[in-house]
Amino acid sequence: AVARGAIDAGISAAYAYPGTPSTEIFQTIQQQAQALGLPVRGLWSTNEKVALEEGVGVSYAGRRAIVSMKHVGLNVAADPFMNVAVSGVHGGLVVVVADDPSMHSSQNEQDSRCFADFAMVPCLEPADQQQCYDFTREAFELSERLQVPVLLRLVTRLAHSRAAVRAAPRRPPNDAGWVPDPQRFTLIPVNARRAYAALVDKQPALLAWSTGHAGNALTVRGSGLPGILVSGIAWNYLQEALGDQLAGYNVLRIGAYPLPVASVRALMDASSSITVVEEGYPVIERL
Repeated sequence: AVARGAIDAGISAAYAYPGTPSTEIFQTIQQQAQALGLPVRGLWSTNEKVALEEGVGVSYAGRRAIVSMKHVGLNVAADPFMNVAVSGVHGGLVVVVADDPSMHSSQNEQDSRCFADFAMVPCLEPADQQQCYDFTREAFELSERLQVPVLLRLVTRLAHSRAAVRAAPRRPPNDAGWVPDPQRFTLIPVNARRAYAALVDKQPALLAWSTGHAGNALTVRGSGLPGILVSGIAWNYLQEALGDQLAGYNVLRIGAYPLPVASVRALMDASSSITVVEEGYPVIERL
């Protein structure tokens, strides 16, 4: 779903380093681009840092690129990830990171949402396969509109599942277009200070986007009811555990970050207690 979402969003390039549960994203892009006869440039890279730097280069040239890796690979790619957040992008740049809660095939359980918060860039966390497709397409639009990279966070149980997905009409790739100001992507200190200030200035726009996002749905069923704040795939666990009993709770679903503070406050004001259900680190709980 992520791979097809990227293809239908008009990517020109895809780069990756293999690692469960992210490997199939790049493999599927290769297979489908070839089957559809699309000129998508794709490479397995030496490591995740190289993969992201290749994607950044495509973005700087005005075209769309997707870069995929698993969560521990984002450590390797942290240098370009933090820096492209500051420099900003030109063509849409989406970094898909597949986390591995419970460490099915990994040496740690880190949560990539922490990296998005640290870099001050938006993060999308789909709950199902349809959102994987829709959020991937949206991520490219948001990246170009606000000129920031966007992190798409998956987890193992979502990456290794399947369902029917409704696709939308394919968008043509961007034409290459150069940024005439070479200082914008050259992070020597005098340029970096200016670029960092611009990133800080984008935060209200990111918060406004998150607050109005359809993936951050607030349902207040009554004042004084218990409240649940749930994110990503944990929404499926919650439905399975509570079923019809969910009708007795106020619920805020989170699918887009930064955290919509106004919606969280509204949930807290309406609820007698709050339970946070999230897959991975207590990111929402701490924020």
